[in-house]
Amino acid sequence: MMSSNITVFMPSVLTLIGIPGLESVQCWIGIPFCAMYLVAMFGNSLLLIIIRSHRSLHEPMYILVGMLGVTDIALATTIMPKMLGIFWFQVPEIYFDFCLLQMWFIHTFQGIESGILLAMALDRYVAIYYPLRYGTIFTHQLVYQIGVAIALRAVILVAPCLVLINCRFQFYHTTIISHSYCEHMAIVKLAADNVRVNKIYGLFVAFAVAGFDLTFISLSYILIFITVFRLPQKEARWKAFNTCIAHICVFLQFYLLAFFSFFTHRFGAHVPPYIHILFSSLYLLVPPFLNPLVYGAKTKQIRIHVVKMLCS
Repeated sequence: MMSSNITVFMPSVLTLIGIPGLESVQCWIGIPFCAMYLVAMFGNSLLLIIIRSHRSLHEPMYILVGMLGVTDIALATTIMPKMLGIFWFQVPEIYFDFCLLQMWFIHTFQGIESGILLAMALDRYVAIYYPLRYGTIFTHQLVYQIGVAIALRAVILVAPCLVLINCRFQFYHTTIISHSYCEHMAIVKLAADNVRVNKIYGLFVAFAVAGFDLTFISLSYILIFITVFRLPQKEARWKAFNTCIAHICVFLQFYLLAFFSFFTHRFGAHVPPYIHILFSSLYLLVPPFLNPLVYGAKTKQIRIHVVKMLCS
């Protein structure tokens, strides 16, 4: 990041430089990014249409997949138009207020996605651990209540990040953000004021959301595996395990990229900036791109309806 002894008072416009060190090839990097975005939009939209159109898919597990699809579309759309504007049309400027709004949307949708992954893990745990009571425990009403609670948690936890930036920071070292989108720590690092409170709250939100969700997701799958391996028949074990494979794939790719981005931003002083920014961008784009492919390939009921729709 560029530094200077001159400070800027309450800048109205910030500049996103994209991927530092790769500015000369950003126009080419934009091609696979755009392709992934289009596949994500098409795949998740197709997934939502199929779940909405077929009554047999109006079950808690598929409703949660639909919620994940909506979140993926919103998350990808929050970053990609501006990112492609930087890569292809050399339009790096963004209004300060819009940058904060983009930051809020990004972290809110990340929190919602993490919460939905937790709800999916709990859904599979109840389905395998209490198969006879699954229908009475995981009702449609409970799923919608979980969805509202997940959204409120993300909105409430991320909102103070905006308030702390707006209320605490008046002077900034620079208006240039060495990133391809507006991320909390990337904005905080611009400030000339004391940023300790903002960093502490950012860590609190990260551990309150990702730490809490990851703990209970891991615990759910451990209990699921214990239950599955106790089943007497090999076919029953495989069938039960197969219902979790798609969720496990989505869970792993989301959290591995998330933690790489998180720890690199705070402790990765020796990681080249272009590696960090590239992976941070992929972290927001890969889940929306892969999720419909994983669920379309690994979930039999969805796969059958996809094939029927494409064939017709």
